Amino acid sequence: MPTRHIPESVVIADTSAAILEWAARHIEHVGIHQGLRLFAGPGRTATLPCWPRGALEVAAGHGRGAAGRTYDWGRINHARDQAYGILAETLTGHPVDTADPAAKALHREVIDRWSAEPGRTAADVARAFRTAAARAAHALF
Repeated sequence: MPTRHIPESVVIADTSAAILEWAARHIEHVGIHQGLRLFAGPGRTATLPCWPRGALEVAAGHGRGAAGRTYDWGRINHARDQAYGILAETLTGHPVDTADPAAKALHREVIDRWSAEPGRTAADVARAFRTAAARAAHALF
């Protein structure tokens, strides 16, 4: 049975490529919103943000776990962090220094800066996620 890429799905991806693909489908499903409209419109709630970094968090299970299901949060969080890194690298065209103790913050900053550019669309975000997902699928971590 295929994974349902909708906010209500309790199936949570546990690889960076799958998280990036899920996030792309989430953005396509609910759109992208920034600033005061971050939680506006159908499919968006206070726990299901609709911007690139929020879509990655939703894809990695934020606000979607189900009682009675067991999740390997260590594996999921590791894959989410890898997804952040490969997306940041995809957006900049070069590696973001992962030896830096603040690498996670740098990845998030790169993604936030890119997503805040005027005119950014849901199609742009989905395309970037899918490009990063293809790279993640072939990466050796």
